[in-house]
Amino acid sequence: MLSSADLLRLPYTPDLTEGGIAYALLALSYKNLSYDQLRRMVAGAIVELAFRRYLSQQEIPFEITAATPFTDPARYDVLLGGHRCDIKSFLISHRDQIAEIRRDPGILLKAPALVPSDHHASNGGSDNDLYLFAFLSGLIAASLSDLKKAVGANQPNYLIHVMPEKWRKPFNWNPLGALVLKSESDSEMLVEISGQDSGRGILTRLVNLPPKTRVTVDDPFYAVTALHVKNIPSVRLAIYSPTYKESHLIAPLEWGNIWVYGINIMLTGFISRGEFRQRAKLLAPNSRTFQYDHTKTKNLAVPVLELNPLPDLFARVREWKLQQKR
Repeated sequence: MLSSADLLRLPYTPDLTEGGIAYALLALSYKNLSYDQLRRMVAGAIVELAFRRYLSQQEIPFEITAATPFTDPARYDVLLGGHRCDIKSFLISHRDQIAEIRRDPGILLKAPALVPSDHHASNGGSDNDLYLFAFLSGLIAASLSDLKKAVGANQPNYLIHVMPEKWRKPFNWNPLGALVLKSESDSEMLVEISGQDSGRGILTRLVNLPPKTRVTVDDPFYAVTALHVKNIPSVRLAIYSPTYKESHLIAPLEWGNIWVYGINIMLTGFISRGEFRQRAKLLAPNSRTFQYDHTKTKNLAVPVLELNPLPDLFARVREWKLQQKR
C-alpha cells in the first residue's frame, strides 16, 4: 500500500521534451500516429528519460536493454535488479487537475493504474517484469490560438507536418530522388526534413528556403517522415519527389505542435506483471478515470493506492547489486 510519502517528484527540464520529440519522430517510420498520439508519446519519453536521470543521480544501479518483442523497435527498457521495467505514464493536461495535484499529490493515490489489456496480453513479457506508474503534469498548445499564446509568451514550440504513409513507409525501398521544396512565403523559411537513408538510418536536412524559390535537396532520402518549421506558416509549402512525380502540398493549418510543456513528474509505485494480472480488474472502453475523460480501449486496472512503494524497490536493487559483488 502506498502513502503520499512514497510518491517521488522528479524535476522537469525542457531538454526532456527535446529528447521525447526525437523519439516520437523515430516512431513515425513504423507507426501511423495522430498529433495527439505524438504528444502522448513525447510525454511518455519525458517520463522515461527523467526516470533514468533520477536513477543516475541517486546512484541506483540499472541497465538499459533493447525492448521486448512486439514493442517499439526504437525503444530501450530499464532493468532494475534484473527485472525489466515497463513505465506506464499518463499526461495530465487539464489546468484544474494540474492545480489539484500541485496542492495535494496524494490525490493520485485515488487514480487507477491502467494497462491496456491487449498490451498486457501480447507484449511478450515475463511475470517477473515490473510495471511502474507515473503522472506527468504538463500543458499542450494544440490549437492555433493556444500556439499563438505560447509564442507570444516566448514559450518553445515544435511544429511538424506528418507526411503521408507512402512517403514515411514506402512499399518499395527506393531513393525518392532529388527532392524539391518551395514555399509561397514572401520571406525566408527554415525547413527541417526528417527521414531515412538506404540503410533505414536517420537522415535529417535543414533547408533554407528563399522567398518563392525552388530549392533542390540532393541528400539520399529513401523515406520522408516529417517536416519541421521554426515559425507558424501562413502560406503553403510544397515538397516534390521525382520518384512519385508529384508534389505534396501542405496548407498553413496542416501543422501540429508536439511540444509538451512539462511542469512536474510524479512516480507513484510498482507492481510485478504477474501480480498485476492476478489482481487487476477489467475496465470497459469509454470509462471515465482520473487521467482520461473517456478510455478508448479495454484496460486492466489496479488502484494506485495498492501499488508497492518505489523506495522499497530501490533499496532491494542496491542490496541485490552488493550481493553480486561479493
